[in-house]
This record gives sequence, structure tokens and C-alpha cells, in this order.
Amino acid sequence: MSDALKLKKIDDYTWEIPKTGGMRVPGRIYADETLLKSIVRDNCAQQIINVAHLQGIVRYSIAMPDAHWGYGFPIGGVAGTDVSEGGVISPGGVGYDINCGCRVLATSLRHADVKDRMEKIVNSLYAGVPCGVGSSGAISKLSVGDLKKLLRAGAGWAVKNGYGSGSDLERTEEKGALEMADPDALSERALERGRNQVGTLGSGNHFLEMGVVERVFNSDVARAFGLEEGQITVMIHSGSRGLGYQVCDDSLKVMQRAVEKYHLRIPDRQLACAPVESPEGRRYLGAMSAAANYAWANRQIMMALAERALVRALGASPGELGLRLVYDVCHNIAKIERHKVEGEEKTLCVHRKGATRAFPPGHPDVPAPYKGVGQPVLVPGDMGTGSFVCVGAQEAMDESFGSACHGAGRMMSRTKAIKRSKGRNIDRELEQQGIVVKARGRKTLAEEMPEAYKDVDAVVDVMHAAGICRKVVRIRPLGVVKG
Repeated sequence: MSDALKLKKIDDYTWEIPKTGGMRVPGRIYADETLLKSIVRDNCAQQIINVAHLQGIVRYSIAMPDAHWGYGFPIGGVAGTDVSEGGVISPGGVGYDINCGCRVLATSLRHADVKDRMEKIVNSLYAGVPCGVGSSGAISKLSVGDLKKLLRAGAGWAVKNGYGSGSDLERTEEKGALEMADPDALSERALERGRNQVGTLGSGNHFLEMGVVERVFNSDVARAFGLEEGQITVMIHSGSRGLGYQVCDDSLKVMQRAVEKYHLRIPDRQLACAPVESPEGRRYLGAMSAAANYAWANRQIMMALAERALVRALGASPGELGLRLVYDVCHNIAKIERHKVEGEEKTLCVHRKGATRAFPPGHPDVPAPYKGVGQPVLVPGDMGTGSFVCVGAQEAMDESFGSACHGAGRMMSRTKAIKRSKGRNIDRELEQQGIVVKARGRKTLAEEMPEAYKDVDAVVDVMHAAGICRKVVRIRPLGVVKG
């Protein structure tokens, strides 16, 4: 396998694809032997090679251990391009669901408080947080003017309109808004698709999950994050809904023309791109940032809706529930950041597609409460296994542009998962494991069955062993809402 690809083993968890042909930099894969096989089998390695051809790319074309085939970039791919050297920005390096991301909420509840009431809790969450394809109704359909205000302010718009508190913003990546947002860069179709989907979960791999902290790996960092063994948590995984999808779709058409205009050489048309500093690049940044802000507002609103649903189900006051945001990260985005490359600080456009920011202690973008320990790194698994809260490390800044994995990563296509699950009752299987699941349709459960994903423990172990991020706690699912 390694001979066919000419893979060079750096250590037990790091592999390199040497530069060949038009590659500007080597490829870099974080994986153990088992995960590496799945990455190669999925044709993901070829996408890593393709990304290495991008104009202005520096250091490596990177794949995380959860990497699998995606549009243009692999999902689980990271690349930084040097803005001053004509570095490009590619919508394929962000993905269709712009700022698909995750937030973890802590509560004052213990496992004993909820273990006999999970069905009631999950039903309340399902009723209180709209989910599924085309779901709407969380809040009134916004006027275009109000939607543009949301697209500029992000999570701050939600807080201003009564969904959560200002303290939530401090514990949200970028404080819940990118200043580059330009609502006027969005098409009428994108705006229309976003007007009635604010505060909705969506479908596919998006979820709202109740869990319990079952193991603490680092008590000092866990204490800083406000997490402890036996504590009940809530995790929300969602993105920018139809608005973000439309922004990507619109932008790809523009970028395909830009490739010819700027005489860019790309080995795959799905890597359509433009120089960051070009009009096309700047317009995409503005539109993408607006979609990212939409996603942050979306998750902020769902957090407030989830709190209301839990209060109803438990008959508790908000104070007794004690719901509070630990952190919110995005894992489909491109950002302008400063990083050291070969000892020189440069301005880069860092693409993280299915990858999470993992900044170390002391970094200026780490929230004040976590400055001494590092940024929380949230790694959701699938609905039948577990999830992790990790913490960023200096090695990530040195090796991966401050980036880590974002989840378990698919092993099966949705079509294959549906075939494999034929004749099975996935919700009954999960119930036998003590996990209550509520979904809009059986098809979603089939697509998202646990076997469709890689082993999240193995994925996180690679990141931990490679020093990219450190394990803090593992969370076991108790109840899941799916679209």
C-alpha cells in the first residue's frame, strides 16, 4: 500500500506523500496503520495530492485521521495558502455546509437526574428544536433586512434578540461572527433559502445529543472547562443550512471562470479557486463569512431552544438546569490567519474542511477563561459510540496550522449504509445500548448507523499521540435527536 503511493512513514502516526509532478508541497496524513488503509481505500490520498497543487500552498497538504473523500478537498483536509504570494481560496476547501460546527454545553445535572427520564427529555428536545430536511418554524420568517443584520452580527444577533447571553459569545470561536461578512455578496436565492431556517437542526449527520461525561483524562483542563465525571452535557452539531449550500454552489460557478481568468493550474475542476486578493476571492470570503455567521446564530438559537425544552421536560428552573456553553467550534471554513512558515510569520488563508481549530495555551484567540490551558477541541462521534472534548496544543501550530480532527469520519457512503442496514431496526439496537433516539425518518438512522463511521476513539488517539491535541474527557450518548 505505501509502496504504490510512495508513502514515507515519519512515525507511527504521521505519513508523508513526497512531492511529485505539479505538487508544490508534500502531503501529510495523520493516521495509524488501520486508519491509513481506510484513507487510501477511499481515494482520499489522491485528493491530498491534488490539493498540493494549489497556487500559494505552504508547508503541507494535510489530512486528519478522520479524512474521507469529499468535493475537491478531502473531508478532514487542511491547507494554508500564502496570501502575499498569490495564494488561492477554494470553496472546495470549505465545503457546501459552511461553518458546519459543534457546540458543547455543560449542565448542573448528574446522570441519576435524567437516566429514568430520557425518553421524555428526547421527545421534548425533538418537539422544541425543529429538525429534518427543509425544517423551519423556530422563529418567524425574517425580512431580508433582518436577515442581513443577522448575517453581519452572527451569534450576537441571536443574543440581542433574546437567545442566550453575552457570556456565550466569549466561548464561541471568533465570538460568533467574522467581520469580513458581506451580506450583499449573497444571491437572492441564498437569502431566500435562509429566511425561514434560522434555529433549525437540519438533517443528515446533524444532531442534538444528551450525554454523560464517562471518563476524565486531564482533570486540570476538565476543571477549567467546567466538566467532571458523571455530569450531563448537551452537544449541538449543525451548520448554515440551505443558505450556506447556496453560497457554495453560487461561488463555484464564479471560481470556475476565475481559474481561466488567472491562468491557474488545478488537477481537478472541483478545486476551482481564485487568488485571495482578487475580486472573486474577496467576494467569496465575504459571502462565506456571512454564511458562517448564519451558522453561529443558528446554533446559538438552538442552544436557547434546547434549554427551554429541557426546562419543560424536567420541570426545573433554568438555574437548576445550569446550562452553560463550554465552547463552539466550526469545522468547515477558510480564515485569514498569521502562522510561522519556515521561521517566518506569514498571512495565510487556512482552509479547514472537516477540521477543527486547535489553538494552544496563550494564543490570543483562545478565550480568557481558557487562556492558561488552550482552546477546547470538540470531536463528536456517531450516535452509538461517544464524543470527546480535547484541548489544543503547540504542536498543532507547528505542524497543522493549529488544526485537529473534527469527528469520527465516514467509512461508508450513505447509499452503502442504507443497503447494509436493510432489515435492521437501528433505533431498537441503540435502545438496547441505553441510547434513546428520535428521528424524522428511518432513512436518516440507516445512513448514520454506527458502522458507517470510523472508530472515534482511534481517531482521537492518533491526534493525542501526535501531540496535535490532548484528550480531556469522553462523553457517552444517552439521547439523540436526528433530522
